[in-house]
Amino acid sequence: MRRELAQLGYEGRVVRPGWILFEGDSTALCRANLWLRAADRVLLRVGAFEATDFGQLFDRTHALPWHEWIPADAAFPVDGRSIKSQLSSVPACQKIVKKAVVEKLRATHGVSQLEESGAMHRIEIALLENEAALLLDTTGASLHKRGYRKLVGKAPLKETLAAALVLLSFWKPDRPLIDPFCGSGTIPIEAALIGRNIAPGLHREFAAEAWPAIAASLWEEARREAEAAMRPPLAERIIGTDNDLAALKLARHHAEAAGVADDVHFQQHDFAELSSKRRYGCLITNPPYGARLGERFEAEAVYRTMPEVLRRLKTWSHYILTSHARFEDLVGRKADRRRKLYNGRIECTYYQFHGPRPGEAFDDGIAAVRQRLAAATPKESTAATEVNVGSAAASDTAVQSPVVEEVAADEAQSVTAETDAVQPVATAVARPAFGGLLPEAGRQAEEYANRLRKRARHLRRWPKRGIYCYRLYERDVPDVPLVVDRYEGCLHVAEFERPHDRTPSQHADWLDLMIRTTADVLDVPHDRVFFKQRQRQQGTAQYERCAEAGQVFVVREGGLRFEVNLSDYVDTGLFLDHRLTRDMFRKAAQGRRVLNLFGYTGAFTVYAAAGEAVSTTTVDLSNTYLDWAVRNLQLNGLARPQHRRVRADATAFLDDHPPGPAYDLAIVDPPTYSNSKSLEHDWDVQRDHAALLNGVLELMAPGGEIFFSTNFRRFKLAEEEIHGATFREITRQTIPEDFRNQRIHRCWRMVKQEA
Repeated sequence: MRRELAQLGYEGRVVRPGWILFEGDSTALCRANLWLRAADRVLLRVGAFEATDFGQLFDRTHALPWHEWIPADAAFPVDGRSIKSQLSSVPACQKIVKKAVVEKLRATHGVSQLEESGAMHRIEIALLENEAALLLDTTGASLHKRGYRKLVGKAPLKETLAAALVLLSFWKPDRPLIDPFCGSGTIPIEAALIGRNIAPGLHREFAAEAWPAIAASLWEEARREAEAAMRPPLAERIIGTDNDLAALKLARHHAEAAGVADDVHFQQHDFAELSSKRRYGCLITNPPYGARLGERFEAEAVYRTMPEVLRRLKTWSHYILTSHARFEDLVGRKADRRRKLYNGRIECTYYQFHGPRPGEAFDDGIAAVRQRLAAATPKESTAATEVNVGSAAASDTAVQSPVVEEVAADEAQSVTAETDAVQPVATAVARPAFGGLLPEAGRQAEEYANRLRKRARHLRRWPKRGIYCYRLYERDVPDVPLVVDRYEGCLHVAEFERPHDRTPSQHADWLDLMIRTTADVLDVPHDRVFFKQRQRQQGTAQYERCAEAGQVFVVREGGLRFEVNLSDYVDTGLFLDHRLTRDMFRKAAQGRRVLNLFGYTGAFTVYAAAGEAVSTTTVDLSNTYLDWAVRNLQLNGLARPQHRRVRADATAFLDDHPPGPAYDLAIVDPPTYSNSKSLEHDWDVQRDHAALLNGVLELMAPGGEIFFSTNFRRFKLAEEEIHGATFREITRQTIPEDFRNQRIHRCWRMVKQEA
């Protein structure tokens, strides 16, 4: 605010929280109203004094020169406020002030009656710690009412606050600016007005224009000055995006009304689509706060995506206003600077994340790592490439500001009192606000590449043995907790959570580096590398859809063909750790009736059918996976009537099945835990497996076999609770040699005893 006043030629000083005082004549009142962008209103301070009782308040109010400003016919209502003062009754203070002004005006104007039918001269009595300020409102409707926003959208941002956000940023008219949550366009429009040097009050009226004490010629002169100061259209158009088409229609209407339609471009986009090829820009935005409980989770989900999205703008600075107390935790880093502002009655923080300035040396660490990898890469390998955003005399004038408090967030930043400017500590090379690589990334990528290359050489002959889908890398380098599986000509890369010192955006860049390294070392096109992030899964979470890309491929295993989806699910549809188990199952299936109880995509069913099983029954609760199982049978020419599918919960299937021996061979590979809405009770493999296996045994013919497997690491088979069967653990025989984790699953072969 003081900078705005300084640009007008006036020196301001803070006299109380939210108030800035400056001195000027009547021309100053006109110019301040026309030009101030971040102030609520311009108030004329008629006088200030200490008041601890009503007598003092009356006498000192009466002594002020009200007649110099208020004519005999003026309307002069009195507003008031009192904070930490002995005169705490605001209505009583208003009455005392009104009475004192009435008596003063009657005496000075020589009238017995004040009609109050003329121009509005609103008075305010503001008491703070017994200090009374008597003010006249020269503005009228608040300064945020520029005149261009006649229509109001959902949760609008005041124009004054929007302008403050821009003024508090590093943005200049020659730099790009984007607001990815622009709503009805207030921030981009205010930025355009600033960039064009268009006075925000140029097209509205003010209360003091009707005052006889201020000549109309002063207002005319101030407006002519403002019109002459306007700059031509911006060379760099400001961008506003939002996913709400109705809000964007309002934004375009408002930009037209404000006279900056050619300076602002509005687009319908989701935040996740944000990108720009321009450099050294500023992102200024007011995203959803999630004030209501139901909306809070949606807002937090958006905040969590910000590091991933904003890292695309590596040379940009980012300015974000929100009321969310945990915003910095959600985006994974502390702001370089914070300011407390109020959006209406909502206390917010303006988080500022500073990127490099134009012309400043910049390094995100990525180029250096690429060079290091390129130098260490054998000639036959592919080089790293990009992957897929007063009065006639001098008087005092007070400016009411929405800015309440400023908080420095980084000791590396200092604030100069006179200019309120940020003085960054000198550094040799600037880093991006979001993203970039830490120094150790180069070493990690090199170690990972070497290990991956060695594993690829070791397994290069496997396709000649008929093994086309296998594990290449499994967290071999501790600092690179990835799992890489080859599915013929494609790669499936999964990350397992592990503590690290990277911010979310730095981690996203790190992952990009590792995925790029994977593709280059293994000479696989980048669009054939699919990445997933894995967490410890419970229940059916491993099967849930996580994307909609639909990247489906047909791969070979054991002389058979299977459909795999490498893009949309955490698991692909073919569990590679059960390659040997499936082969055992095929050999055991000949001439037998087979039950696949947790069928998933039917891989065991296909193996059994190929092994000349008499019949198969595939049970699963999901139509999606049952349909997938049918397609797998069709791929192998095995879709025949004797291979039936049943949509049911496994426990319900067993309960409803007719009694008696119906199967000779079964595969039971249940989830560790499930709380599916379709289940009557939650499933826990440790608690519930004995009852489940007893139910399966009741349907098995004497001598029938059950292959039982689980991925629960702490699993203990309850042999004493399972009746009528012998047990043999076959875990070691079922884990393929390409799996470094020899505890990827546990497996038993159970045989039903003769009656």
